[in-house]
Amino acid sequence: MTIETESIESDGRGRDHVGSLVKGLGVVEILAAHPSGLSLTEVASEAGLTRAGARRFLLTLVAAGYATQNGRRFQLSSRLLTIARTWLQGTPLWTFAEPFMRGLSAAFNESCSAAILAGEDVVYVARAPSRAILSVTLHVGTRLPAYCTSMGKVLLAGLDGDGFAAFLEKASLKPNTPKTITDPAALREAIEKVRRDGFAVADEELELGLRSIAVPIHDGTGRIVAALNVSTQTARMSVAEMKREILPKLKEAAARIEDYFLVQ
Repeated sequence: MTIETESIESDGRGRDHVGSLVKGLGVVEILAAHPSGLSLTEVASEAGLTRAGARRFLLTLVAAGYATQNGRRFQLSSRLLTIARTWLQGTPLWTFAEPFMRGLSAAFNESCSAAILAGEDVVYVARAPSRAILSVTLHVGTRLPAYCTSMGKVLLAGLDGDGFAAFLEKASLKPNTPKTITDPAALREAIEKVRRDGFAVADEELELGLRSIAVPIHDGTGRIVAALNVSTQTARMSVAEMKREILPKLKEAAARIEDYFLVQ
């Protein structure tokens, strides 16, 4: 077999599967979900590890600069964020999308963001902030629950039946506000509506006073690979106004961004 035709394949359970790396990455994800830090005992409990095993992973992360230790608590360092930002900024799609996002932000004086789905969360991969002050601080790398955000709903609508069922099985549907959808059946209905409408609205589901509207970004095969949104304060714009004024421009920007896949 020549180098040109050789491929790397693995079912994740063979001799090429490094179990310790998977466990270490699990510890990273746990720390990422707890920005204020966790103790050794808490990490061991969350990860299903012995205290000795968790200690080795944590001290390795600290020694490599990916985590910090302050007394008995461990936290992720900024090094991972730096790596993530370097990767995201080097991704041609978001370089291509940036001017369209800036245009949307300037047109409405509201923030425009793009995100992808990562497990139960959306991860912000690009953002054009506005001058308006929002109580939530958002930036590239921010993770938010998918079920209560407009971009999350759009991305969940892109999952097939089995994928969405797996999401519901794992997701923790917590009531962030009185408007948050926490019933699995109601969420399923909401996602079906997003599929029919082609856009999603989150009206104070993540935080009171905050609403957003999002549309999908498709790749060349028609698969939803990301979502694009505009967010605002409830005092600045109603849902009806967002649908009437922002949605057409949002769809137009998404279509322009999708042109990227046509020239690849």
